[in-house]
Amino acid sequence: MDSQRRHPKIFSCEFFPPNTDEGMHKLFAAREALMQMRPAFFSVTYGAGGSTRERTLQAIQTIQAHSGVDAAPHLTCVASTRAGTREILAGYRAQGIHRIVALRGDLPSGMREFGELRYANELVAFIRAETGDHFHIEVAAYPECHPQAPNTERDLLHFKHKVEAGANGAITQYFYNSDAYFRFVDDCARLGIDLPIVPGIMPITNFTQLARFSDSCGAEIPLDSQATGGLRRRPRRHPCLWSGCGHRSLPTPAGRRRAGPAFLHDEPSWADAGDLRATGIDRAEQRITQ
Repeated sequence: MDSQRRHPKIFSCEFFPPNTDEGMHKLFAAREALMQMRPAFFSVTYGAGGSTRERTLQAIQTIQAHSGVDAAPHLTCVASTRAGTREILAGYRAQGIHRIVALRGDLPSGMREFGELRYANELVAFIRAETGDHFHIEVAAYPECHPQAPNTERDLLHFKHKVEAGANGAITQYFYNSDAYFRFVDDCARLGIDLPIVPGIMPITNFTQLARFSDSCGAEIPLDSQATGGLRRRPRRHPCLWSGCGHRSLPTPAGRRRAGPAFLHDEPSWADAGDLRATGIDRAEQRITQ
């Protein structure tokens, strides 16, 4: 964890672009409330294949013009062309945008071709080739392993390729198992990866929706929520992968992903946030749904 203590504290918020004008007004109201937390930037997601491009742009324009906080649009490369991506980058530069969250993205339903830029590291390299150091580029990180990666070691190498292509920082997929984050950061340090790796936080407001998201991204989630708003604790079924955890009596073969349903071993509780703070991790990105 020492590698992360060297980096400045960062807090940001991520918005999903709403489908309606009413939803957009709610987003702006949430933005005003969250301004009190003094985020470093607000990011706005980008639908599969650019399906929310106009709504993302609308949200970014408003945030940039009225909040006094940097806006960071997500930009995906799947099903895109170099010419189209170049046009988007030029538009963001013209509007004074200096941050981008660069992602591969999901292939839209029914499409078979990934486009001219197949992976996030190729997108990062393209942004650098086209715009130099104009943009501060964030990329994605997966403490619990990307669901399409064959194993954790390969996933770490993919992450390293994005860093070497020119990324300035990383934001993790949301997680509720702090052990996974600690292990991921330690593994990155072992490979010589040294950049801010910001924990992603998803408040649990709709468990059904969270379960659906987690099915696709592979994140472990609480077993269920109770009417009181509490969370049941699930007995630990797998060994923890973080070297600082005491629950390591059951060895996990190197490179093998944990099997079984995507539920937490023995978490979460309010101690999770304390775990992160106790190790000097005061940076976070919070996802906001509208």
